[in-house]
Order: sequence, then C-alpha cells, then structure tokens
Amino acid sequence: MRANPAGEGARRRFVLLSTTAAVSTYLLIVLGGIVRATGSGMGCPDWPLCQDGAFPVLTAPALIEFAHRVAAALTSPLILLTAWAAWRGRRRESRLAWVGVGLLVVQILLGALSVRLRLPPEIVAAHLGNALAILGIQTWIAAAAWQTDDARPRLARSFGSPGLAEAISAVLLFMVLASGAWVASRGAEFACTGWPLCGGVIWPAHDLGRIHMLHRLAVLAVSISLGVLVSRSWRGRFERPAAAVASAVTASLFVAQAAVGAVGVVRGFPPELVGLHVATASAVWACLVLTIALRTRPAVASAAAPLPQARPRALDYLALTKPLIVALLLVTTLTGMIVGLGAWPAWGLVAITFLAGAASAGGASAINQFIDRDRDQHMSRTRNRPLPRGAMGPAEALSFGLVLCVVGFYLFALGANLLSALLALAGMTYYILLYSLALKPSTTRNIVIGGGAGAIPPMVGWAAATGRIEMGAFFLFALVFFWTPPHFWALALVRQNDYEKAGVPMLPVVYGERETRRQILLYAIQLVALSLFLPVAQLGGGISTLAAAVLGGGFLFYAWKLWREGGRKVAWGLYRYSSLYLALLFGALVVDTLVRG
Repeated sequence: MRANPAGEGARRRFVLLSTTAAVSTYLLIVLGGIVRATGSGMGCPDWPLCQDGAFPVLTAPALIEFAHRVAAALTSPLILLTAWAAWRGRRRESRLAWVGVGLLVVQILLGALSVRLRLPPEIVAAHLGNALAILGIQTWIAAAAWQTDDARPRLARSFGSPGLAEAISAVLLFMVLASGAWVASRGAEFACTGWPLCGGVIWPAHDLGRIHMLHRLAVLAVSISLGVLVSRSWRGRFERPAAAVASAVTASLFVAQAAVGAVGVVRGFPPELVGLHVATASAVWACLVLTIALRTRPAVASAAAPLPQARPRALDYLALTKPLIVALLLVTTLTGMIVGLGAWPAWGLVAITFLAGAASAGGASAINQFIDRDRDQHMSRTRNRPLPRGAMGPAEALSFGLVLCVVGFYLFALGANLLSALLALAGMTYYILLYSLALKPSTTRNIVIGGGAGAIPPMVGWAAATGRIEMGAFFLFALVFFWTPPHFWALALVRQNDYEKAGVPMLPVVYGERETRRQILLYAIQLVALSLFLPVAQLGGGISTLAAAVLGGGFLFYAWKLWREGGRKVAWGLYRYSSLYLALLFGALVVDTLVRG
C-alpha cells in the first residue's frame, strides 16, 4: 500500500502546531512566574490594555506585565488552531482540544478579574491552576500527535487498570501545584523559616504555618505516588522506553522542585527562586502528563527486550559522559572563574561549579551518544561505546543523560546563581539540538558552528564566580571557538574512513584532505593571533602573553607541517598537541591572574 503524502504532510503540520502550542503554553506560565517573582502583577493596572489604551510607561514592572500579555495574545491562537486542526482532521483528541479552548476562555476571564480586583489570592491561585490544566491538555495532544493512529495514547486508559496509579499521581500533583500557588498568594510561603521542620516544630501553632506544612505533607504524598509510577515505568522500559525516559525526567525535576522549595524557604525566596519554583513546577506537571500519555500506548514488540548485558556497569555510565572531554571543559570553566573574579574563588563554589559543570557536560555527551548510536557502530573509534556494543539500552542512556542535565542546571542555579545555570542550559541545548541533531549529519561546517557549545564553559565559570558576564568572558569564548575546528579536523583526517562509513559529512570526507589541511592552517593562524591580544582584552599579563607566543608557535609549527607534508601521523600529532595547547594556555592565564592578584 502506498503512503498518502497529503495525509503525512497534514500529520507533520499537526505535530508542529501542537508541539508549538504546548511549548508556548509552558513558556507563558514561566513568564507568569517572572511576573509574580518581580511583583509586576499590577504593572499594567488596566485590562485588556495596559494604561488607558496607551503604551506602558517604561518601567520594569509595566514592561514585564505587558510582555506577559503579548505572549498570551500569541499563545491563544495556537491553542485555538490546534483544536480546529484536530477537529478538521477527525483526530481522537478533538474533544480534549476544545476543552482546552474552553479553559482558555476561563483563563482570559480569570486574568481580567485578577487585574480588576487587584490580585486577590484565590483568583491568582485559580489562574495558575487553570493554566496548568491547559498545559496538561496541550502536552497530551502533542504527545498524541507524534504517534501513529494505532499507537496514540487514549485518555480512558489512564483511568483504568493499569492506569489508576498514573491518574492518582496526576490528580495529586495537580492539587499540590494549585495549592502551592494558593499558599504563595496568601503569603504562607514565608510562614515557616526552616526546612523540613517549621521553625523547629512539626506542627506550628499559627494558621499560615499550618497551611505551609499541609502543603509540605502533600508534597510528601506526591513523592510516594511518583516513586511508584517511576518504578513501574522503569520496569517496563523495554516495552515502553519513551515512557521510562519521561518518568526519569519527571522524577529528577520533582526532586529539583523540592530542592528549590527548601532553598527558597531558607533564603527567604528571593525573586529568582520564586520564578524558578514556578518554572520547575510547570515542567514537572508537563513531564508527568507526557509520562502518562506514553504509558497508555500499546507496548512495543519483544524485539526491544533486554540486551545481552542487562545491568550496565558504573564504568559504562562513566563512558557515556566522555570524561576526558569533561575534564578539559572543567579546566576552561575554572579559568573563567579565576580570571573573572581576579582571584581564587571560594572552595565551596569551586566544588559546586565542578559538580554542576561535570553533570551538564556529561549529560549532554550521553545524549549525544544516544543520538549517534547507529553511526557509532560503523566507526572503529566509537564502536566500543556502551550503546553500540549492547552494554545498555537506548532508554537507559537517554534517561541518564537527561537526568544529569537536570542535575547540572539546578546545581548551578542553587549552588552558584541563575545566570550560570541559564548559560549552562544554553550550552547543553546548543550541543544537543544544534550540533548533534542539526549540524553534524548535514554540513561540513558542523564543527565550526557547533564549536560554540564547547566554548560556553568559560562563560559559565565567569558567571558562576561573578554573577555577571563581561567582555573578557566573550574573549575566552572566542579562544575556544577558534581552537575547535583545527582540533577536530585533525581528528577527522585520522578517522576519515570512519566518518565516511558512518555518513558524517566531515570536511575531509566532502572536500578532501588538502582543503582540510588548508583550513586547519587558516584557523590556527587566527587562533594564535587572537591569543596574542589577551592583554588588550585585559586578560593576563606577561606570563600568559609569553605562553600564548610559545604555545602558539608550536601550534603553527604542527599546522604548517600538516599543510606541507600531510599524513595521519602528523594529523594525530596536531590533534594531541592542540589539547595540550588549550590546557596550558588557560593554565597560564590562571597563574598570571593569581600572581597579579
């Protein structure tokens, strides 16, 4: 039977539309959390316009609230279009999509009431709860859109055996999140100054403290329910691998949410933690709905049954993180911390930054190996990685990588600052989506553009130590960015046959060895020239300048020799020297900064 191109095209358009609607709804809730965290709820005192029909006065609260309303105005048509497309395509989710439209109308009315009545606590809580309901619906529809007709999740399945536990988890979590909004709107979030106890007691005497403790007890109940769900999902990871991955992410985000709440109580909930609390709660809810949707799908065939080595060893998980690459990235991260601060940072901050950086980079590397698992089978350098040799299943590797990314982000956010966490998130997203999925399999410039992901760690370290980003951080970024192409193209020359077999369009595979050697020399010249301008950027002094000249001379020698002679032996020498070059150059910057400081 021939495929129906028109039908497949319509399905793809619906996938894009429903996914965009779900992501936009989540981002709108996050922006609402920023409005709450910054106290901008009354930045626009009128509705639906901001200030008597005029453009808002240029104050931060007015602009934040105005941006929130604009985002709502952009998201609402997406939700409506999703319902219309589901109805027109006679999809099973059509009724649910129209329920979402009805909730959207309620959401608009609640938003208007909250402004008109000057943010009453009950309306504010109902507003967030209704938004979470819309997010759950849009997430379910998007999950269904990605599946074929016979594999689409069915809502009715989630309320019967074996879906009762899933339904209970969803109801409990929704109640906890909605009640959390009510607790915050009543000011009860500050009623307990300690954690896990409330001011040193289990059950406080004042009403707000009791409300707060009831919320904590509800969180405990949800954690038990989620534990059961994750356990069941993980046991069935070979039949429903996507559900197992989603459940692992849900659990890690729930733990992170509890950590944000605990740290927020201890620190008096600064604005950045208020916004992060809302963003994380919404992510937990969306991931739980996704888990339930994927668990209601029919199980896959037993061909995905346990692999020969059903229990991966610790070394297999370590191999997923690419520890040598992580070590080099941590060197650049530490350099960013020291150079940015102008001194050695506190040991506690260094430890947290190292743990967070290792988790972020290791998690992104594990996800990269999950994406490349089929290509890795064709390359001698990678065929012994855990996935190609069957040491673990794809769901285990992907879950491990995603959980590490979550751990890294929240360690940065809670142990350093939110700016460093957002930069780390940008680096992980850059590496996974832009490089691994988009660039690596499609263009010879994959390393050139994708190299920006590996250049972000110095900026992360700078932000972790100083709480800001300055020109010097961008200069360190540029050094790593220009170092990356000659480093990896040298490896590509050595492994050219492997890349050709795997179908990866690396530069020597597409344009040949001679052009690759020329490009390596050009990038080496740019890199060394840039490194000699360290003092101009107020980075380092005599030690780092001398190191840049000496080390750069060695780099140019190897690049020139490769250009003149060629050969895999020379290319391998350049590849090894380039790693040493970056480590020593950044080490010289550290020494120079500490000596001058």
